[in-house]
Amino acid sequence: MKTELSEKLFAKAKDLFPGGVNSPVRAFRGVGGTPRFIARGKGSHLVDVDGNDYVDYVLSWGPLIVGHCHPEVMREVQDAMKDGSSFGACSPREIQLAELVRARMPWVEKMRFCSSGTEATTAAIRVARGFTGRDDIVKCDGCYHGAGDPLLVKAGSGVETLGLPDSPGVPADYAKHTLTVPYNDLAAMEKLFAERGARIAAVIVEPIVGNMGVLVPRPGYLEGLLAICRKHGALLIIDEVMTGFRVSSGGACGLYGIRPDLVTFGKVIGAGLPVGAFGGRADVMDRVAPAGPIYQAGTLSGNPMAMAAGFSTLRLMTPAAYEKLEQLGAALADGLVKAAAAEKVPVQVNRVGSMFTVFFSEKPVFDAASARAASTRRFGAFFHAMLENGVYLPPSQFEACFLSIAHTEADLDRTVAAARLGFAAAAQVE
Repeated sequence: MKTELSEKLFAKAKDLFPGGVNSPVRAFRGVGGTPRFIARGKGSHLVDVDGNDYVDYVLSWGPLIVGHCHPEVMREVQDAMKDGSSFGACSPREIQLAELVRARMPWVEKMRFCSSGTEATTAAIRVARGFTGRDDIVKCDGCYHGAGDPLLVKAGSGVETLGLPDSPGVPADYAKHTLTVPYNDLAAMEKLFAERGARIAAVIVEPIVGNMGVLVPRPGYLEGLLAICRKHGALLIIDEVMTGFRVSSGGACGLYGIRPDLVTFGKVIGAGLPVGAFGGRADVMDRVAPAGPIYQAGTLSGNPMAMAAGFSTLRLMTPAAYEKLEQLGAALADGLVKAAAAEKVPVQVNRVGSMFTVFFSEKPVFDAASARAASTRRFGAFFHAMLENGVYLPPSQFEACFLSIAHTEADLDRTVAAARLGFAAAAQVE
């Protein structure tokens, strides 16, 4: 496989951007080697600048649920662009997409569009603090909610430990208001609330974790979080930036029957264009300016091209489309498990719908600690074997893979065939 042009471009990029990239995981630090520079995408495939073709399971980190360059999505975006790329004013397209969001998720009674998932989560936290009059928030170890200061925090050794900054530039006095507990551990959450519940404004959680690889909620976990928040007067923020409109028409909340106080969105509702949103209970959202005193604003919020892309994508995601994704996901997971078994490599394939992760672990993976115990060295060998054989995976053990309705049985066959070679390569790594 040729990589000369990607290597030349990466050398130039390192002189222009920190680490040569505009988002850290793209740098291949988790797997080694040179990142591929992509020339174009079509359907379920990518082609890099050296002409190499890949079956794509990154899909721009999730939003391309209908695949690259779907004709209907492209037509809607082009039509919107002809009318103007941005107005800084109200647009009918905002209403069009919002009505479709609320029709599929009626617990989102009111919403506010913004320009990224990070913007959505940081705004939701501000709203929760303003609504409750409390300062502390709780997140789960291993859940990523964007690069906002309140969320770049880890727990230390126990749930009693106050958060410490996980990144230089986040003041300790600010980070101390972010508390962290293990994912999938209701007892830890109950203990924390028993000690500090009167000061906690909200719990924010990925309902299905995608940023430690895919971690699946245990039965009753999400319902338990909601009950704890209700008991103590805190809000529950479900971060559906990744899962919203991907794991079902109603997102993870619809899949698991949860009606949270606030929900955050990104990814699919923009279909690859920069977009985010937060929304939920009307009485909470009516505290947002200009209806209320909690300030949030954005010049490019409700960008007409992003609204057009999201609307056309959601229209394409019919019940039949979600059924196809479930069938593809189940078939691929089964094929990967069998391929690993044939090479005698212990793996855990975690999957919900069209999201999945192959963990190189002998034991079940259900939280950050069990995910971190997986072999990153084996994953690195697997990743590069897959890449060399035309399958583009996220360049990290701790990221989710995604399917689209553009993927075919032929794509799956090609992927499983490559996986046999990938697992054979991983088996050589201790």
